[in-house]
Amino acid sequence: MPVYECRNFTMTNEPTDPFVLARALLEQRQTTEPTDATAMTLATADAAGRPSARMVLLKGIDDRGFVFFTNYESRKSMDIAANPFAALCIHWAKAAEQIRVEGRIERVSDAESDAYFETRPRGSQIGAWASRQSAPLPSREALLERVREIEARFEGGPVPRPPFWGGYRVVPERIEFWRGQESRLHDRVVYLRDGDGWRVERLYP
Repeated sequence: MPVYECRNFTMTNEPTDPFVLARALLEQRQTTEPTDATAMTLATADAAGRPSARMVLLKGIDDRGFVFFTNYESRKSMDIAANPFAALCIHWAKAAEQIRVEGRIERVSDAESDAYFETRPRGSQIGAWASRQSAPLPSREALLERVREIEARFEGGPVPRPPFWGGYRVVPERIEFWRGQESRLHDRVVYLRDGDGWRVERLYP
């Protein structure tokens, strides 16, 4: 049974910009969550509206949206190409907090993808080249053989970003902040895109 802290949203002290609040909460949770505080559920839908969800890692929150990286030939990317809208849910279990994001999705610039790719460990860079993400894999050995081939190709030099790999940004139309409370009387505040700004509302639990 979770022990909830009394941390209600005041509706007066919260920032008018939801990205400021989201970045502040993420910074706090990166020091308190027992597992990766950047883990989030990404939900997409294909051209027929059939949904699919998976865990990805949040790699940035800027004034435009929430950024993650993946293979552009993966199942999620095929969904995005057919239906460029997505939902995110970041759940911090220890803090009993969530951020829920809904909006359109777009690719980040090549420069942004290059800059992030350069920060990845070399093994992860090799893996990005080796994986035909979401395609059928005949055996584990077939994947390891591809890894060996890529390692040999780039031996002694830097690993460039694959042209089929890069970032996406979810550009929100709606951002909800959720805090758990006793008796399931949870605290919910939603920011709704309103022209160039945001409208803020409190929601029933």
